[in-house]
Amino acid sequence: MSVLIDPPNWPGPRGLLWSHLVSDSSTGELHAFAELLGVPRRAFDRDHYDVPETVYERAVALGAEAVSSRELVTRLIASGLRRRKVRPGADGPRMDPGTAGMASL
Repeated sequence: MSVLIDPPNWPGPRGLLWSHLVSDSSTGELHAFAELLGVPRRAFDRDHYDVPETVYERAVALGAEAVSSRELVTRLIASGLRRRKVRPGADGPRMDPGTAGMASL
């Protein structure tokens, strides 16, 4: 039961690097932690929050477990909380890339 955060390695808005914040136990835990951190609900995307580098250290100080992007995805999938993006026109089930990278997150 943990809230996990990966390093701020993902380029995003406002010229900042971004991290992914997830829970490996429940979305309720994730939403509560994000609220404590001051992250707006609009930053939630299916199964994770996108958070800017400016909150990374505070997230860790508040108890988020700092993990690699690979471990974050692996644990999110193992928890059963992974929610893949549905692409219009996609026919049939798609294989989850597992730990192929965060581009699919």
